[in-house]
Amino acid sequence: MRLDRRQFLLATASLLSAPAAMAEDAQEVFEIVKTDAEWKAQLSEARYLVLRKEDTERKFTSELLNEKRAGNYHCAGCDLAVYSSAAKYDSGTGWPSFFEPLPDAVRTKPDDGWFVTRTEVHCRRCGGHFGHIFDDGPPPTGKRHCLNGLALTFKPTAA
Repeated sequence: MRLDRRQFLLATASLLSAPAAMAEDAQEVFEIVKTDAEWKAQLSEARYLVLRKEDTERKFTSELLNEKRAGNYHCAGCDLAVYSSAAKYDSGTGWPSFFEPLPDAVRTKPDDGWFVTRTEVHCRRCGGHFGHIFDDGPPPTGKRHCLNGLALTFKPTAA
């Protein structure tokens, strides 16, 4: 059987759209679910844009960038502890960076924006967007969790 140009293009388009349709069917379910209006009421506009709309804060603007105390970083949306200060390091990128999250604190998904597939990292409890994970971090993991400070709050360890 010989395909004409139109049939070939239609067949190719359907094959290319299949992974996207399958990904939409596999939507992650979170413990904390709120309406867009509820998130807007709870969060500042800047935090809302980062956590709920996957925006990125300007580099070198986060108050958490130079935080050096011992403690845990929590999701600014649901207060889940997600990263330890023991895993934080200065990556020189202008965003708070960590080499690993706390156990069972985050989830990841492919992010196909910017003409390349990156790994997006988000809160496992509310789905709040934190940032992205790259393979240029320090030992022991070799990972760099490059995060928006607006997505996090810091709670120091009691002395």
